[in-house]
Amino acid sequence: MDERRVGGRIAAARRALTGAGAGALPLPVRITNGLAMVSLVLSSCDLLRLCSDPGRPLRFPLGGREFATVVCQLASVVYLLSLFAVPFAQSASARREEGQDGSRRSPAAVAPAPMPDCPDDGDEEIVAAVVSGELPSHRLESRLRDCRRAARLRREALRRITGRGVEGLPFDGIDYEAILGQCCEMPVGYVQLPVGVAGPLLLDGRDYHVPMATTEGCLVASVNRGCRAIAASGGAFSVLLRDAMSRAPAVKLPSAKRAAELKMFLEAPANFEALAAVFNKSSRFGRLQGIQCALAGRNLYMRFTCSTGDAMGMNMVSKGVENVLGYLRNNFPDMDVISISGNYCSDKKATAVNWIDGRGKSVVCEATIKGRVVQSVLKTTVEKLVELNIIKNLAGSAVAGALGGFNAHASNIVTALFIATGQDPAQNVESSQCITMLEAVNEGKDLHISVTMPSIEVGTIGGGTSLTSQAACLNLLGVKGPNHGSPGANARLLATIVAGSVLAGELSLLAALAAGQLVKSHMKYNRSSKDVANAAS
Repeated sequence: MDERRVGGRIAAARRALTGAGAGALPLPVRITNGLAMVSLVLSSCDLLRLCSDPGRPLRFPLGGREFATVVCQLASVVYLLSLFAVPFAQSASARREEGQDGSRRSPAAVAPAPMPDCPDDGDEEIVAAVVSGELPSHRLESRLRDCRRAARLRREALRRITGRGVEGLPFDGIDYEAILGQCCEMPVGYVQLPVGVAGPLLLDGRDYHVPMATTEGCLVASVNRGCRAIAASGGAFSVLLRDAMSRAPAVKLPSAKRAAELKMFLEAPANFEALAAVFNKSSRFGRLQGIQCALAGRNLYMRFTCSTGDAMGMNMVSKGVENVLGYLRNNFPDMDVISISGNYCSDKKATAVNWIDGRGKSVVCEATIKGRVVQSVLKTTVEKLVELNIIKNLAGSAVAGALGGFNAHASNIVTALFIATGQDPAQNVESSQCITMLEAVNEGKDLHISVTMPSIEVGTIGGGTSLTSQAACLNLLGVKGPNHGSPGANARLLATIVAGSVLAGELSLLAALAAGQLVKSHMKYNRSSKDVANAAS
């Protein structure tokens, strides 16, 4: 009989004896081994005594006691033999895999190990095609019709092409179907970022626990301290000043005069209704709010602004702009569309147009911090904070030629919140434009602080907001998905939470600087003695 079959039968008998079978008691292995040894010793002693007792000779048929002793003896022997027989059978089976030349063949040398979720025998052929360039990597999803498998094979092809693996890059735990065509192309895994929670942030009478994805130590703790100071002083209050996403195509006309004619046509109040009707066909939620034009020679830049519901709205406004450009060709057939985006929008760039006119949500948030809270929680004084803000945030930024950067570290909080809630991290450039104002009030006893942020670009549907982790963070804030009762309300609320969190972060960092605590805290909490690389492995 084949050694593997013998080993399998013995192992099955062992499982039956140790209670691994169906309906048996799941006893620990040590206890089972001990019982077997005790049974063997006691039954052996009893058999020896019976055989050596002339008054009670061992005869057949066996009596009840003798029968029980023999059964215990045999069961114990079979069980203990199985402990040695299984490794022997496995060793014999392994020896059969050796080649005739005596060299051992590894399983990988015989055939590539099948991937857990990829039982298809064609995996090796597909990886080889990607490595050779015969099959472009970006076509794996469309060819295989399995996003997870495509990502896994792409990962293996990358390892073979570069000669360097990505074992430290997590693979399991993300829905590759969800990111297809929406978040990322040609995925091979995902990057882990720790998420901390600051708060509660008492904003407009409600508490919010703010999720922040960051790798900067002390950031979450600092915002948390700011939240504590705000809550102890009665909370912060916000006002949404404007909600309008923009897109500005660039067109060229035969002459500057002709470009000026188009500019006047677009900005004429009499034409707005017709243009809005054409624009609004692109979406149920996109509604044209205004058109602002800028001329540079015979080049015209048309900045369309519109509301976008709970979406951040870049795609929505772009579709509306395309509709209008098609309509304009009827009256201006000599118009040459250079680009759907001419940078007058302006997206992912620090610009004066966004700083002055705003883009996305424009929010101002304020709080009055009691003097005793400034001393007990922030460990400084109102006078020091006001002076620091003037010299650092206002004068210092002016000396540096800042454009919307009249703050301590607004982008820190904006970026951490954006990553946690599935926003476009690159839009932190204009979303972080902020001016922080501090002044003494109530005869100098208390501190009034405010942040004005004209270009917070956020949404609660679309893009990365649909991913599981990011959706969980949005749900924590109570703004997940669309607001069916009041479209756009969730995105507007998220924008105010961003501003409120920035307010808390500004308050705490300025206090740390005024009290001389910044370097000390970072040296204490931002220097780890752990070997992270070894710990991960």
